[in-house]
Amino acid sequence: MAYHYRGKTALITGASSGIGLAFAQALAARGMHLILVARSEERLRQLAKELRERHAVRAEVIATDLSREGAATQIASVVQERGLSVDLLINNAGFGTYGPFVEQSAAREHQEIMLNVTALVDLTHALLPSMLARGEGAIINLASLAAFLPIPHMAVYAATKAFVLSFSQALWAEYRRQGLRVLAVCPGPVATNFFAVMGTSQEGMPGLILSPEQVVTASLRALERGRSQVVPGLLNKLMAFSTRLVPRTLGARVAASFLPRRSRPGQPAASGSPLPSAPEPGPR
Repeated sequence: MAYHYRGKTALITGASSGIGLAFAQALAARGMHLILVARSEERLRQLAKELRERHAVRAEVIATDLSREGAATQIASVVQERGLSVDLLINNAGFGTYGPFVEQSAAREHQEIMLNVTALVDLTHALLPSMLARGEGAIINLASLAAFLPIPHMAVYAATKAFVLSFSQALWAEYRRQGLRVLAVCPGPVATNFFAVMGTSQEGMPGLILSPEQVVTASLRALERGRSQVVPGLLNKLMAFSTRLVPRTLGARVAASFLPRRSRPGQPAASGSPLPSAPEPGPR
């Protein structure tokens, strides 16, 4: 089940920071060429320059907003125009919103679904056929520990990640005998700016928070083993397993009691993977 990286090409969305950046660095170190996708062209170009100089790999940049209608089709067209071939697709870009559903912007949550779900499916549609034609390819989709339970105050985010998990496992079963590897990565809290931007806190999560590099290491190990999903971190694995033992309605009620305090209502969060923290002391 070994997976060979050197000389192949990976397309990474949300590559300018966090887990996407860690994937870019880890894959370049393994000799993979890269197609880096995010909104910030300046940051992508700086990253591409650093990776070329450090690892002698090719690093292409495509700056676009994947939450726009048709963005994935545009990316696929650019890839084709540049004569590139994608061997590994990493659908990492995403964001979350936090707070009572009725207080959220409908437009912002539509954008959240477009990025977390629609862009992911569209890119898969665009790039999977060529992988099957070559008889080899791989897709890593960033889900979340939030995929295992309905989470009040994060209803849309958790639902999008449940979709990603289900979609990934279905594709894994559908194409595993045709040379395609599909992996859903379900991290818990990660040391990125996810919680700060969303206006919540990571306090009360000792032992749960992983670095982006730890998530990437676990992900690539699972990819090499042909797994359909991975939950990085022992405590996170135990929490994911525990969701099988209780009814989903009870799980949702328990999740509601462990939500982090919101410091700024209605704020969007950058790409990451949140998990409700233990309650903070004092009135909620």
